[in-house]
Amino acid sequence: MPKITLLPNEEFCPDGAEIEANVDESILDAALRNNIMIEHACEKSCACTTCHVIVREGLDSLEEAEEQEEDYLDKAWGLEPESRLSCQAKVGTEDLVIEIPKYTINMVSEAH
Repeated sequence: MPKITLLPNEEFCPDGAEIEANVDESILDAALRNNIMIEHACEKSCACTTCHVIVREGLDSLEEAEEQEEDYLDKAWGLEPESRLSCQAKVGTEDLVIEIPKYTINMVSEAH
């Protein structure tokens, strides 16, 4: 089972976390299943950028982003070449190191 290491994020996992993921499971689903509540305002339908993450290690093990995901990523705060929407990026067989950006462009948080 591949592992996802989440780097510390003040809001979502202050101490960082290491979780197990299933192959072909989205990064977002693995995080949510482990009580790491990454925002996802569009209910995982690839219609926003709130679940934006930066894949610091293991990016090559993920399938390439589809055009719709890339179009939304262009609008993400803090976009980097290693950016992905965690609702769309499916875990492969390699371990990943993920950074959750400090900000999103979400106007309304689902947690409130």
